[in-house]
Amino acid sequence: MNAEDLTPPRLGELLGRAVTSAEVEPVGTGQIGTCYRVRLEGDGVPASVLVKLPPSDPATRDMMAGAYRGEVRFYQEVAPTVAVRVPDCHHAWAADDSGDFVLVMEDLAPAEQGDQIAGCTVDQARDAVVNLAGLHGPRWCDPALVEVETLGRNGPDEIALLLEMYGPTTELFLDGLGDLVGAEDAATLRACEPVLESWLLGRPERFGLVHGDYRLDNLMFPPEGPGVVAVDWQTLSLGLPARDLAYFLGTSIDVAARRRHERDLVADYHRALVDHGVTDYDLVTCWDDYVFSLVQGPLVSVFGCAYGTRTERGDRMFAAMVERSCAAIRDLGTLEAVS
Repeated sequence: MNAEDLTPPRLGELLGRAVTSAEVEPVGTGQIGTCYRVRLEGDGVPASVLVKLPPSDPATRDMMAGAYRGEVRFYQEVAPTVAVRVPDCHHAWAADDSGDFVLVMEDLAPAEQGDQIAGCTVDQARDAVVNLAGLHGPRWCDPALVEVETLGRNGPDEIALLLEMYGPTTELFLDGLGDLVGAEDAATLRACEPVLESWLLGRPERFGLVHGDYRLDNLMFPPEGPGVVAVDWQTLSLGLPARDLAYFLGTSIDVAARRRHERDLVADYHRALVDHGVTDYDLVTCWDDYVFSLVQGPLVSVFGCAYGTRTERGDRMFAAMVERSCAAIRDLGTLEAVS
């Protein structure tokens, strides 16, 4: 399906209601997919929706097929079972044998996307971590999660590949960003390599749904007050839930503000977990998992930048994420805790 297919009759089929007119405009950069805002008129249809489609390039479609299917399965099977705020999904479909998919979702305007470079306020961070607990808490250590087709933990082959690639990828990342990454942060990135295997294999007794890229650019904030909504569910997997928490706080909030407020923010997250029914998980263990999990920031940043589409904003964004997360790793002694 392509943008040309977003006609009133086709949209009517997807929404299950008569659509009399549709005005289509592109949204976002469309690096691994395309997104359109569609303004609608018709019988009981929303004023506008967002439609996500695969890119036009067949090779990219097929390469990303697993990620596309994962996001569709999230809306079909997982979202109804958790409490994290996500867009209402009007239609979700993915092909079993290709990268074709279509998602028709709630248009969240006037909510605004977070800014990864600028960072967020403490109140926004609190809103985000409490919302994150709504993903983790309801299915905490739920063995039924392994039955979801697109979910799984990293196996031996995936872990071996990450271990083999992290060192060279870090050097590629540092060469590409140059002076945007300071010497101290470069040293911290390199110091993650010896402990990476212990980190990847660590703490398997606690598992749950992990967004994998829970950061400001994937969060939509309302104009006033709490109510953040999480988007972009293509990287959903199973793992230590605190990885999402550490990734968000480690990359999305100013270093000085994190130092002042992170214990309270982790406590807010833990309190929300308990409210969602998590037991036998005290705040001390939650904090320990948070410290342990901070390696997620460098890992995702290095691979995301080195193998993604390079842009000026992207370079500055990944540099900011690395600066913040490496500072957190040093502040809290993460590498010593992992080794």
